[in-house]
Amino acid sequence: MGDAAHLVRRFAGSLRPGGPRAADRAWVASVLSPSELALWRRMSGPDRRHSCQVGRDVERRLGAEATAPVLAAALLHDVGKLDAKLRTPGRVVATLTIAVLGRDAVREWTQARGLHRRIALYAEHPRLGADMLAFAGSDPLTVAWAREHHRPAEDWTIDRSIAEVLDACDND
Repeated sequence: MGDAAHLVRRFAGSLRPGGPRAADRAWVASVLSPSELALWRRMSGPDRRHSCQVGRDVERRLGAEATAPVLAAALLHDVGKLDAKLRTPGRVVATLTIAVLGRDAVREWTQARGLHRRIALYAEHPRLGADMLAFAGSDPLTVAWAREHHRPAEDWTIDRSIAEVLDACDND
């Protein structure tokens, strides 16, 4: 039920146009490296607003433990969604398709064209995001969280106490 409630909140939030407030944009610019900031700026307005909320929540919960790599992980965990080039209706279709057919079945569509390929890329956003962040020179923690944020907790490789906060803030 928690996943469904989270998805409904994300959907409702994605309907409002525009990005984050100026104060949040300035905060993000103070946290991310120039190459990470360039990636963040390419994200959709709703995705940037969500990432700011996650980042601010992580900062509030972790205090001094909210290092730049941890905050970058919070802000950029969904950056891999860029490759799918899906807007809200397409993301709804992708999310439902992945839920019905399974992530593994949908991944086979990466060689397809059109919407099938975009759904496959959406399903692959953790791996794609991790690759983008590695190429951008991000800290290994930031890269790992992008790759692992949809995996079961037992598969996380970063410090468990940090990962639990990142996960909780993303799903609030």
